[in-house]
Amino acid sequence: MLEGLIVRFGYLAVAFGTFLEGETILVAAGALAHRGYLSLPWVILCAFVGSVAGDQLWFQLGRRYGQPFLDRRPEWKRRAEAVQRHLLRFGDFFVLGFRFVVGIRTVTPALLGASGFSRARFAWLNALGGALWSAAVGGAGYALGAVLNQALARAAHLEELLGAALVVGLLGAGAWKLWRRPRAAKADSAL
Repeated sequence: MLEGLIVRFGYLAVAFGTFLEGETILVAAGALAHRGYLSLPWVILCAFVGSVAGDQLWFQLGRRYGQPFLDRRPEWKRRAEAVQRHLLRFGDFFVLGFRFVVGIRTVTPALLGASGFSRARFAWLNALGGALWSAAVGGAGYALGAVLNQALARAAHLEELLGAALVVGLLGAGAWKLWRRPRAAKADSAL
């Protein structure tokens, strides 16, 4: 289904999918690029645009509405404190790499916005992180497409071998029955 959506809507599906979350759609688009349905550089570019735009939106929403939202939800406030601890511990590397951690990609920009993180600093770290993520995940999808094509080619070859083995086995079983029939008939006539 996802593959069909990507083939049908192409780069727009990649940009929209990465705007929302993205890992799955980017890996699938990379694999489809290997199969020739899309161009890998365009997949990476669309993923970059979608990813960076989505994270910028979440950051701005967090900046504008985040603190009142967090004040009303203590469980989210704990998550925000965890993001703050990671930010203090890893600094800019955390902002560069959060998108590589599945499950926190959408919430982290909003929490960074709510924390008062610099808009300009987030924008350039987000762009750099988005470029790294798009190239790495898109490239991984492309490599996965190559592996899947090789596996399918081997499976087709294996299928041919199994088919040939089945034919040889059936011919052998038939020959065995024919060979045993005259011997069985001689043994019955000897009685």
